[in-house]
Amino acid sequence: MLVDSIENGIVIDHLTAGLGLKVLSALGVETRGDTVALIMNASSKKYGKKDLVKIMNKVDVDLAILGLIDPRATVNIIENGEIVKKIVLTLPEKVVNVVKCKNPRCVTTVEPNAPQVFVLENPETSEYRCEYCDEVVVLKGEWENELMHL
Repeated sequence: MLVDSIENGIVIDHLTAGLGLKVLSALGVETRGDTVALIMNASSKKYGKKDLVKIMNKVDVDLAILGLIDPRATVNIIENGEIVKKIVLTLPEKVVNVVKCKNPRCVTTVEPNAPQVFVLENPETSEYRCEYCDEVVVLKGEWENELMHL
């Protein structure tokens, strides 16, 4: 399979196989309007299989959520056919409206318009603390089931 390089845009490489569609959804990329290449289950010397996403002519997306989805992924910003910036992903310090608080007494449970705000408590264990009630959630492993919109 041959997918051309892009002149301007974003390349997200080394995604865990199967996460490419989730990444497009999380970034809010419109597959009907934006020019996007999604390669799934490609061979990878390092990981065996991987997904790869190329988004042409778009660099104004919030990449912070990628650290939650797949921290091993690499992000390259392309301008004039050259890599101008490589981004090393990390867990975001704060996530808003990504995970829903499970505490039934939390204000976010009773007030539907209250934003779900979690702050990174421990990066080594991927623990986030609800900004309102201090409930702790570990965003590692099967946490994807708790995502609000991904």
